[in-house]
Amino acid sequence: MFFIFIIAPPDVRLGIVQKIFYFHVGTAWIAFFAFFIVFIVSILFLMTRNRNYDVIAMASAEIGVLFTTIVLITGPIWGKSSWNAWWTWEPRLTTTLILWFMYIAYIMIRVSDMEWEKKARLSSVFGIIGFINVPIVFMSIRWWNTELHPVVFGEGADQTGGGISDTMLLTLIITVITFMILYFYLLKKGIAIGHARYKLDDIKDKIKNVM
Repeated sequence: MFFIFIIAPPDVRLGIVQKIFYFHVGTAWIAFFAFFIVFIVSILFLMTRNRNYDVIAMASAEIGVLFTTIVLITGPIWGKSSWNAWWTWEPRLTTTLILWFMYIAYIMIRVSDMEWEKKARLSSVFGIIGFINVPIVFMSIRWWNTELHPVVFGEGADQTGGGISDTMLLTLIITVITFMILYFYLLKKGIAIGHARYKLDDIKDKIKNVM
């Protein structure tokens, strides 16, 4: 917060509203990372059938959906000030919304009444396929030219009107690191909850067998 509101200079055109950029971009990167973890551990689960990987996938997917929701909330707020529109169907926003729906569907599979191993296999396949959209979201503003969502840094930044100062970049990096710490904290809690769910399900199954 100190770096965002005190150290980082305000944008010349947008002023203080530009500060939401750090939350918007920072949460987007963590959402991508969370779905990457889902992708990796889903593959590992299908290879090993180790329940621990399934628990990690579920926890990381929930966090990814949370951070993507923040992206979809902060995006229109920023867009209203920048584009004078709450929403526009430009490539980055549209592909992000599709990504959100895909992992909402993933979570719906996870909370269904299917037998756990069948549910874990199906959701693992869905988690692997769903990750394909992550690089599409990232590359969308490079593949489809858009003035509404300029490339912030890297190749294409100058051509699209993007680019940020060194102080802004440092602030963004610190923001991402902070969100990453939050991600791992939430992941740890989510894994503990996931194991507790499985233990509860095992107890329920034993009670059913006794009855």
